[in-house]
Amino acid sequence: MLFLFNFLRALRASAVQSPSPASQESLKTCKIKGLTLCRFIVGAEKLKPWRMNETHLMLIGLTAAALLDLHLGAGSLFLFMASAAQTSIPRFAGYVDLAGVRLWYTDSGGSGVPLVLLHANTGNADSWQYNIPGFVEAGYRVITFDRRGWGRSTANPDGGPQPGTIAEDLHALVEYLKIDRFHLVGVAGGGFAAYDYVLWHPERLRSMVVAASGGAIVDEELRQLRQKTGLPGFSSWPAEFREVSMGYMATNPEGLKRWLEIHHNSQQKGAPAQPQRTTITFEKLRSIRVPTLLMPGDQDLQTPPWVMRRQLAHIPGAQFMVLPEAAHSINWEQPEAFNRNVLEFIRKY
Repeated sequence: MLFLFNFLRALRASAVQSPSPASQESLKTCKIKGLTLCRFIVGAEKLKPWRMNETHLMLIGLTAAALLDLHLGAGSLFLFMASAAQTSIPRFAGYVDLAGVRLWYTDSGGSGVPLVLLHANTGNADSWQYNIPGFVEAGYRVITFDRRGWGRSTANPDGGPQPGTIAEDLHALVEYLKIDRFHLVGVAGGGFAAYDYVLWHPERLRSMVVAASGGAIVDEELRQLRQKTGLPGFSSWPAEFREVSMGYMATNPEGLKRWLEIHHNSQQKGAPAQPQRTTITFEKLRSIRVPTLLMPGDQDLQTPPWVMRRQLAHIPGAQFMVLPEAAHSINWEQPEAFNRNVLEFIRKY
């Protein structure tokens, strides 16, 4: 194993360097068949992100096979290396100082079309942990961030007005990363920000996916209908009962435990919720010309499909699909199905 460690260090020296917008400490994790072989920072040396080509991958596969005494045949070795290739760790995870915020974000790097993911009110960027690998494997450059006052991102009153908006922080981040046009996916409260952004900078979006989200739409008729059909005392229910399906809680206790850990590290104590830049109305949704997919979960008690169908009726050309066996935490409960539907949609644009 020590030999493999030293081999990988030497291999890194010959790898192609990838640019990083900030000199933050990176952890490189080498995984084979889902098992972590090495995760390292050598002394005080900060390893820069690096890109493996096919030769590097083959050498890693052959060396690991020899060290682990796997005696792989040609076909097995191909599957072995393919499994390693599919494991992807964000090329960057750390902070950037933007106007009014010290923003924590991840960027998978690479040359793919950028895909930005906006988390829910009950989460942070870690809420996408089951989605990022699939999107990266599909060839996209995936970017996530903790919104201001959530997770690891902290407000900086000396750096700009407070509390700012998610749309403004998003725009500042993509400007910093020099990203021109990108796909945008927002779940639940992230969908509020997606609508806010598309109404502000539609020219920057290739497509938009809004999932399990009421959209923060201001409409009196809708408000009355939501009040009439709401479950008694629903807002006071524990977060997991409001946002996670009964089926998921019953069959995936470890997943629920992790969801709760992320939830408990979402909104910081005393941090205000960021408002929208603009008041979102059905009339304003009519102006959207960016290709849009709306995706509710069929078991979502907070934003049931009929609520999102109201949005569908006002966005020209929008597509609509209901994800089975998913509640408000739609991407967390059904990551494979969620990714599949997102990818099928955004590949067109």
